[in-house]
Amino acid sequence: MSIICDHVNYIYSSGTSDEIQALKDVSLQISDGEFIGLIGHTGSGKSTFVQHLNGLLKATSGHIYYNGADIYDSDFKMKDLRGKVGLVFQYPEHQLFEENVFKDVCFGPGNLGLSKSEIELRAYAALKDVGLGDDYFYVSPFDLSGGQKRRVAIAGVLAMKPEVLVLDEPTAGLDPEGRDEILGMVRRLHDENGITIILVSHSMEDVAYYADRIVVMDRGSILMNDTPKEVFKRYRELEEIGLAAPQVTYIMQRLQEKGLPVDASATTVAEAVQSVMRVFGR
Repeated sequence: MSIICDHVNYIYSSGTSDEIQALKDVSLQISDGEFIGLIGHTGSGKSTFVQHLNGLLKATSGHIYYNGADIYDSDFKMKDLRGKVGLVFQYPEHQLFEENVFKDVCFGPGNLGLSKSEIELRAYAALKDVGLGDDYFYVSPFDLSGGQKRRVAIAGVLAMKPEVLVLDEPTAGLDPEGRDEILGMVRRLHDENGITIILVSHSMEDVAYYADRIVVMDRGSILMNDTPKEVFKRYRELEEIGLAAPQVTYIMQRLQEKGLPVDASATTVAEAVQSVMRVFGR
């Protein structure tokens, strides 16, 4: 088991008049190699939760275990955890600062006490993983497109060789083509390298297509934790907390209401097409 959260609570401004409980009794297991979608309305606790996974925030109460070790034990090395659980913030390109792409990606592994050659090998491999060729290595990151900047930022985390990659709204602000490129790259990293992925997203279509399991947060607690099909079957409950199912699910529901024996639990276009073709014997 990679990560276990055990009754985690977190209170902002504890003991003051501005006290807010952002996480309420959150318990969750994340296994090695999973692809998890984390969804919830703004203010549901998603970003607060993922910042606990690599120790950026410390739980007010409860425990978090990484590969069996309690990260709050006095002898636990938090620096090691942050190398193993990589967190990519929303708009990560705002964190780019070096004079060229290659130096920027070298920054993270450079803090691990590695040799210069190992740092450069990691940076080179990470840039290749995100699909940026040699022509981009010595270009200023500020001269790149939004999608390319996002790739550089992700490469900087990958160069740390994380076992878990947490992405908080990684496609925010990108056009549809850029979004598809980034998510396709993330899926490939998961499939080819076995990296555990936790994708925070407001797009129901994205999590339905890419995630194997969806965790729904509401007011700091976990409301649902299941496969995309099972979560989106409960679309009326999702609507009550300001979320929805993928558009294709609503279309299939309407078709079923009209008397067509289609699979109303379809969550992707491919599933919907297969279901409709079966109805018409094709």
